[in-house]
Amino acid sequence: MIAIDLGSNTLRVLEYDCKSERATAVYEKIVKTADMLESTGVIHHEAVDRVIYAIHEAKTKIDFDGQPVQAVTTEAIRRAKNADAVLERIAAETGIVFEVISGEDEASLTLLAVDERLRKLHYASQRFVLIDIGGGSTEVVFRYPKGIFSKSFPIGIVTIAQKYQTLKKIKVALQEEMLAIQMFVAEIYATEGEADSLVATAGTPTTVAAMKLGQTYATYDAARINGTTLEREELGYYLNRLLSLPLEEREEMVGTGRSDLIAAGILIFEHLYEITGFERCIVVDDGLREGIALAWCRSHS
Repeated sequence: MIAIDLGSNTLRVLEYDCKSERATAVYEKIVKTADMLESTGVIHHEAVDRVIYAIHEAKTKIDFDGQPVQAVTTEAIRRAKNADAVLERIAAETGIVFEVISGEDEASLTLLAVDERLRKLHYASQRFVLIDIGGGSTEVVFRYPKGIFSKSFPIGIVTIAQKYQTLKKIKVALQEEMLAIQMFVAEIYATEGEADSLVATAGTPTTVAAMKLGQTYATYDAARINGTTLEREELGYYLNRLLSLPLEEREEMVGTGRSDLIAAGILIFEHLYEITGFERCIVVDDGLREGIALAWCRSHS
């Protein structure tokens, strides 16, 4: 089957074999769906062009013929005033019909994928907090033995970077922007007890982990990323290292047009360490698209 996640920054496609329970092909492309959304309230037609181009490109690399396709989209489309028109155009030009899912469903599917990856890594914690820092939203999910508690917040690397423009302004603004997350975490800790560990997924954590492992955007290897530990103090080091590079080297390291977004993401990531009270986290590459595939396979087994 084919699982597609159209995020606020990236289109991620996965071909998954339900029988062997493994990925047989992957594709992803930066499409910046949420570009200018913060200032205009709509998805720009050039962003839609990029999404359509990326889907066509994905079809040249992965054989869609005869395979069921599950395609979902998240915060950028949830928020956009022209969401219906955008999805209608994408469907007309690519044949792919996207479902707009809620932040709660997004968190649930992401947790499904992360849980499965942690099981394969023999990671034993049953009381962890998962953070998923996306382009337009951040999901915070508590996984406890007696229940799962999650919430989606409209804070993402694309929207924050475009709203505040500079890292200095972002740093000042995050205290207020992330107050709702802080209150949610405090409420869960007060009622359910503190988590044992912190797990992080999505582009910012995986990119920092890749930098730590000496990988570039072109040599990125998800298998090596999974299970990588990141110390809180390392975030400042890799942010400074990224900012010290000439633009060409920066883009080689983290991807074309991503360096400003990853820098903003690192500031958000750092603040999440502070809010959750952890000094280290485990990074997992698996996310929403893998969760879509797992959920589909399990419901059709």
